[in-house]
Formats: sequence, structure tokens, C-alpha cells
Amino acid sequence: MMNEQYPRIGIRPVIDGRLGGVRESLETVTMQMARNVAKLYADTLRYPDGSPVECVIADSCIGGVQEAAACARKFETTGVGVSLSVTPCWCYGTETMDMHPFWPKAIWGFNGTERPGAVYLAATLAAHNQMGLPAFGIYGRDVQDLGDEAIPADVREQLLRFARAGLAVALMRGKAYLAIGTVSMGIAGSMVNAEFFQQYLGMRNEWVDSSEVARRIEKGIFDKDEFKKALAWTKKHCKEGQDFNDKAKQFPRDQKDKDWETVVQMTMIIRDLMTGNPKLKEMGFGEEALGHHALVGGFQGQRQWTDFKPNGDFSEAILNSSFDWNGVRAPYTVATENDSLNGVSMLFGQLLTNTAQIFADVRTYWSPDAVARVTGWKPNGAAAGGFIHLINSGSATLDGSGRQERDGKPVMKPFWEISEKEADACLQATTWYPAANGYFRGGGYSSQFVTRGGMPVTMCRLNLVRGVGPVLQIAEGYTIDLPEKVHQTLDERTDRTWPTTWFVPRLTGEGAFRDVYTVMASWGANHGAIGYGHTGHELITLASMLRIPVCMHNVEEPRVFRPSAWTAFGTAEKGEGGDYRACAAYGPLYA
Repeated sequence: MMNEQYPRIGIRPVIDGRLGGVRESLETVTMQMARNVAKLYADTLRYPDGSPVECVIADSCIGGVQEAAACARKFETTGVGVSLSVTPCWCYGTETMDMHPFWPKAIWGFNGTERPGAVYLAATLAAHNQMGLPAFGIYGRDVQDLGDEAIPADVREQLLRFARAGLAVALMRGKAYLAIGTVSMGIAGSMVNAEFFQQYLGMRNEWVDSSEVARRIEKGIFDKDEFKKALAWTKKHCKEGQDFNDKAKQFPRDQKDKDWETVVQMTMIIRDLMTGNPKLKEMGFGEEALGHHALVGGFQGQRQWTDFKPNGDFSEAILNSSFDWNGVRAPYTVATENDSLNGVSMLFGQLLTNTAQIFADVRTYWSPDAVARVTGWKPNGAAAGGFIHLINSGSATLDGSGRQERDGKPVMKPFWEISEKEADACLQATTWYPAANGYFRGGGYSSQFVTRGGMPVTMCRLNLVRGVGPVLQIAEGYTIDLPEKVHQTLDERTDRTWPTTWFVPRLTGEGAFRDVYTVMASWGANHGAIGYGHTGHELITLASMLRIPVCMHNVEEPRVFRPSAWTAFGTAEKGEGGDYRACAAYGPLYA
């Protein structure tokens, strides 16, 4: 993440503006609500660099339009990107509401009987809906006494969910997607659609030809001191595996050693292209030092690069991981094959959870009968209904090996929770095999690991559909372990030099989730982004803010949290039909 001021959450304490006893009796309670939420956010939420989320509170309670305007001016000048209004009482709806067109917005109306906070909530949500400015409504299930400063668990959950998604929206705005190269092997996702990025995400697009990577290698436009450190670290921590290529096609040792140098240089250069590097300015390369302000990027690789240069697997895997030769650090987001839509899918997960995301092919559905026929083993337990093989050419984050732990169970953590020991464990679980020369004529190295079973994960994928626009697919599920011989037999039918994740989606018995086969058959592209935890509800909230309908998910209805206006568009098909209609009616956030 670039070193800059992150967007802040603006908190608007809204009050009954009637002076002469009413407003005066509520000033302290109302402002304290705002302070309590600000503390919750600062104590709980983190920016991508691990620092606490910052809030800006209006200078005074907002009882009318003048104070609303003063609050808006303050928010505009202090870097606010998300807006939350809080109130324990009735207030004047359209006079006090936030009308910024781009900020995700919500209202917490206190559930108390002394003053009708719920009445303000309902009235002002109606105003938002009437004006075409969708807002989230937050309202506790249980009545509280006026002045009770506790934030109930259900309110807390909605406050946090809104803030996480809102910050993701704000963090994307104004950043760039950097495409290094163009279209890889005819993959539609690598046909970068600038209109989508601009209108739905508020992002710009940057392009550089792959030859820029070659130029920087040839001209030495990278930090030489860092390169020495990086190469030494790589030789120590990245163990090289057996060369499974035919002997006639194996590269000589000196070429393999040269390839290690090249892939380390590629890693540094791709990073520098994305975010810049002040060291380059000291070397006389002021323009190159600036970077492309990229929050996410993609590397085309195949085939124009990989037919004569080492592949991008090492670079992508290391950049997508939470550690490298500089220690534990925030992961970058780099899409294999320049699949920008899967890159955005990874970005959604990373911004919501601050954890690295796995990039993988959604490669194969293994039915129980097929597994039994090939291996002699009848799947049981979590695998009884079959499973999906997630595997791609060695570009997945090493965090995905599942060697980080919490309470003895495999997890993927935000980088600031990862110990050096856990980073080393991920590296030890990974073998770097000389790339399959049939795919990669230019050589290189592909990572191989097997994801530990037992992790709750969420797979998502953004697709563009003519006549609809962007749609998001979501599948919550679990990673599983297979018996070693079974794993080996199935894995080697694809490529034993690539990382494998065995995935079982959580089934609902209906629609796309009636069985594992249907999940696989319903997936809209060849790639998926996989992140730790069951975060489908977070993705649904984020998608609604961006006006992207969700076409497939297995999230239970009580966990779904969308703007108040969505209920007016109908709730058939688990809310998916209404979601489509609402997103179509409002259109892209930045159109």
C-alpha cells in the first residue's frame, strides 16, 4: 500500500434542533454516541498498513442544514471517505442528512423509548431512498435506556461491517490498476475494461508493455543493494525442487542460476512499477521512481514473455504473500495472466480482511465416484460429496499454505499478526520447481505447496456480462485434507509443480449450491480468489455499495446487509433478484 493518508470515517452526531430545553438535554448523549463509535473503530479496525482506523467527528451536533453543511466542509478537508450518522432521538431528516454522492453512508438510530431515534432512522432512510442516495440502516434489536453507552453486539456487528466495506470503497477510489502487458492467451479477464474500473470502482488504469520489465533488467533500473539482499534470502529460504522436465529440455545449471537472479529482479521491478521506489531517484531515474499509484496489478506473462523469459510465478507468489526479504509486510495484489477481474476479486477480499488472497484456477470437480475409480478411496466426511481442485501455475500467495496458526488451527492472518516463525513455516512448506517447459519455454520457477485442511475460506469472482455489467459470485466453504496417496494421485494428473488447495463449498441444498458439482458448473470463469474466513456477507455489503449485483452466494439471509432501499426492489430469489433491480436502477457509483 502506498505511503499516504488513508481515508477516514466521518461521524455525524445528529440531534433534535429545537432549542429551549430539547436540544440542550441531548447534546452530551448525542456527542458521546459519536465518540463511542469512534473508539470502537479505532480499537477494532486497521488500515492495510496495520495502523488504527481514524475517525473525524463533526465539530458540533447537527440539528439543521447549517451544521450539516459545516460538517460536510470539515469532512471534505480532512480526508473523510465514509460517513456514519448517529442519533438517540428524533431529528429533522432532510435538513440533517448527509448528501455526498460518493461516500458510503449509514445511520445508527438508537433503539430507546425516551426519544424516538428509530423514527428519525426510518424518516431519513426514506429521504435517502427518495433522493437516490442509498444508506444503510443500523438499529439494535433490544431497547436501551437513554444514556446507555453500551454498543449492543448486533449493532456493533453492523457498524463494523458497514465500516469495513465503506473503507474498501474509499481505499480504491483514485488508485490505479496496473496492467503489465496485455491479453494473456485470450483470457477475457485480461482484456482490461477501463470503463468498469472508472465507473464502478473510481479507479484509473495504467498500462506498461512487458518490455519495460526487460528494459529495467537490462539497464539495471533496480536497487542493487536490495537485489543482493533479496537473492541471498531467496537462496536461503526458497528451496529448489526436482526438475521434472524431459532431460533433453532441462536447462543447464548456469541457466537455472541466472533464472533465479532474473525472477528476483522481476519481483522488485513489478513492485516498483506499482508503487514506486525513492531509491531509483537517487540512482538518477526520477520518472521510474514515481511508480503508477497502483493498488492492484497484473502480469500478462504468457505467452509473449514466458516463451523466452522466466515466468512470473515467483514474482506473483512472493508479492501476493505477506513476507519477503524485507521481513513480514503487507501483501501486494498481483493477478496472474493479467486477469484484472480476478485481481479485483482478490483486492475486495484483501481490503475487507487485511489478509493475503489465493489466486487459483477453479480447475476440476472430483466426484466421489471419479475419486474412487482413480484412487480406490471412497471420499468421506467433508469430502463425501466431492470437492474442487483449486490449482494454478505457482502464483498463489504462500500464506495459502495454511502454516500460520491461531489456537492450534491453520489460518491466514493480517501481516501484523504473523510471526517470523510462521513466515518461515510457509516458506518451508513451499518447494520451487523448475517450470514446466511445455508451458514456459523461457523457464523460471513455480511454487508448490498443499493447503492445510480445516480452514474456513471464501471464494469469489467478479465477471463482466454483456447486458448486465459486473456481477459477483461468492462461495463459502472449507479447505480439506486428502489421504497422502489420494492427493498425490489426483494432483499429479494436473501438475505436481503447482500449489494445490482442495476446496469443499458449503451446500444449501438448492440453486447453485445444491451440490458441489453445481457450484463448479455455475462458476463464471476459470479463476477464483480465495481468502481466509467466511466473509461472503462482507462481500455482499461491499458489492451493494459499488452497485454490483451478486449472482450466486451461499450466505444465510440474516447475515446479508444491504442499503435500506434494496427492500423496495423485492426480495425474491434470496434477494438476488432485488439486488439486480436495485443495482440497475442506481447504476455505477461513479457514473
